Amino acid sequence: MATTPSGQRPRFNPSPCDVHPLHHDVPPLRDSDSNDSNPLHFKFQSLVSCPADVPLELFETAVSQLIHHPEYNSTLILRSETISDSDTTIPSAAPRLEGYCPVRNVHRKLLPRRPGRDSGLEQHCTLYALETGEFAGLPSMLVLTPLVPEGESLPYYHPTVSHLAFRFIPSNITTTSDSTSAQPALRIEVTPLPGTPTDLNSRLYRTALALLDTLHRYLWGTLTHYQKRVQHDVLIPREVYQDVYLKMRERHKGIVNTWKESTDPLKHVFEDIGIATYLMLFWKDMFATSSVKELDESPWKSWPRPSGFLDLGCGNGLLTHILSAEGYAGYGIDLRARTSWAHYPDSSQAALKVHALDPTQLLSPGNSNSNDEGKSFWGPGVFLIGNHADELTPWLPVLATLTGASGYLSIPCCAWMFDERFTRSSAASALDFSEDELLDAATPVGTLASEAEDEAIFIASLGLGAEGTHKSQYSAYRIWLARLSRWLGWKIECDTLRIPSTRNWAIVGRERLPGDQSIFVDRARRIVEDVVRRGAFKTRTPEGKGHDGTS
Repeated sequence: MATTPSGQRPRFNPSPCDVHPLHHDVPPLRDSDSNDSNPLHFKFQSLVSCPADVPLELFETAVSQLIHHPEYNSTLILRSETISDSDTTIPSAAPRLEGYCPVRNVHRKLLPRRPGRDSGLEQHCTLYALETGEFAGLPSMLVLTPLVPEGESLPYYHPTVSHLAFRFIPSNITTTSDSTSAQPALRIEVTPLPGTPTDLNSRLYRTALALLDTLHRYLWGTLTHYQKRVQHDVLIPREVYQDVYLKMRERHKGIVNTWKESTDPLKHVFEDIGIATYLMLFWKDMFATSSVKELDESPWKSWPRPSGFLDLGCGNGLLTHILSAEGYAGYGIDLRARTSWAHYPDSSQAALKVHALDPTQLLSPGNSNSNDEGKSFWGPGVFLIGNHADELTPWLPVLATLTGASGYLSIPCCAWMFDERFTRSSAASALDFSEDELLDAATPVGTLASEAEDEAIFIASLGLGAEGTHKSQYSAYRIWLARLSRWLGWKIECDTLRIPSTRNWAIVGRERLPGDQSIFVDRARRIVEDVVRRGAFKTRTPEGKGHDGTS
């Protein structure tokens, strides 16, 4: 039965199978040989069901999300890794079920988010199709079978079952009573381990209820061609990032217990560990020239890297500290020292500087506004970091262009232009060129394919999600930043970082666009000159101790 999407997902309406069962005339799954004395013999129990509001043809696509992304259903699971995927070889551990034939098996391994606490677990994910009837051969059921080594037990994140089935019951399935059921349904069935409670208050029932809701949502998303709001792991593969992040978290998680700021340590510590991990992997790829010999515990010690980094508006200095502690040379600058600074090791304290950056002085002869130490921040090939840098955010591509930086990473938060708050109306008039010029001015030097570049394609390249999700003021700001970066000669690359912040979108510059580079430098100079002419930009005065450049 085909279903036409009408907008919002139909209400999830579950029913406990022992109270108000759907398809009460469709019995639970049975072993294909119920008289078998084999120890693998089992019995399924139906737990919960709900109406299926989509056609069966979408089932396999929807459950592929369950197979390949178990982390969406449990915060204790990091990810899964596929060991094998076959539609010809079905393992003996997969159950043989009456009325069904196995059509595909994915052998996966679940990796825990806390490997020091939970163990990994291999699992068979077997797809089945009905043997007879209208839907014969079409996948309509997924059975998960954990593979527990002898003498070991299931990890906490896995329900205490030997099998768990996601079952799609079509509307015209013929039941044991030779009747035809009226409405298609989804059902969760399990083979509980001995002694496992299955009542409505049990952990197993609550888990089954959550999984059924997830499947119902995935099916509707498949029907309506749902697109993820944002795209993660564009520049750094998820698996690579997660593996390094786990090591980095173990090395630096103790900072949570010694946090000196009034802010939430759980958010800030793990967020900066995530950003540091991302930068280290990004630099490894960006500056790679040949293969390197990696160490076991800290492979990044030998990874390629920039000649230095400069963390603009470094705040609590944690990101600078983590990078310094892992052997990366650079500085973090801010208008005032934070309480945390004095509690970092000496090497990190030496990298943290009180300094008021004035971008409008970059064109001054000798840059006399800066002391000698300020000048040292801008060594050849320095990589610029703007992590929620607020007023300095739009200046990153400008500074990178004028100073010959190797690149930059910008994670925008508050929306600022060069000398005022960002608004849609002010965006086009902030500079001495129009918004249209921002869109196509680079055409003469080959930075755009054509003057009439499709706006939808451009926005899609920024990873802002499906159409209609980029209409907010913040999204408009990100689009403006991307156009600005491109106008200044940077190839646009964007990613959504895996950090505990709603402001996790990043734009990075690591590659210059082709053409006469002096044109891009001249554009950056025009920006600075225009800001100076308006006279609205004011550099704040450094605060507290260390205003002379010491920390």
